[in-house]
Amino acid sequence: MGYPGRERRHPLYKSFVFAFQGIFESMKTERNLQIHFTVAVIVVFFGFFFKLSTVEWLFVLLAIAGILTLELLNTAVERVVDLATDQVHPLAKQAKDFAAGAVLIYAIFSVIIGLLIFVPKIIDYLDQSISL
Repeated sequence: MGYPGRERRHPLYKSFVFAFQGIFESMKTERNLQIHFTVAVIVVFFGFFFKLSTVEWLFVLLAIAGILTLELLNTAVERVVDLATDQVHPLAKQAKDFAAGAVLIYAIFSVIIGLLIFVPKIIDYLDQSISL
């Protein structure tokens, strides 16, 4: 027996239901996804606080969506590898490490985006606060 819905077609809305179930389940169980989501909420708060431009929001939202997406894919790779083997195998380790590496690269990229956007705004804010 395969994945539910493979044997017969299901209504389109069920695809969305399954996707949201995956997101919510991973949010409950995956520490790294919880960390990324918490940071995303903080970044969005500061985005409103500093009144980001449309282009700045575009980059911030792409960084947030990208890291959350990659973290979900990393989790999926880990689950599939764990399902495929319970043995310690070099290829299984590589698959997990490669997926984690992709998340790390994008996380570093996202931090750079955040620094480029927010550091000048923080400096301006502090300059204005000090000169009052």
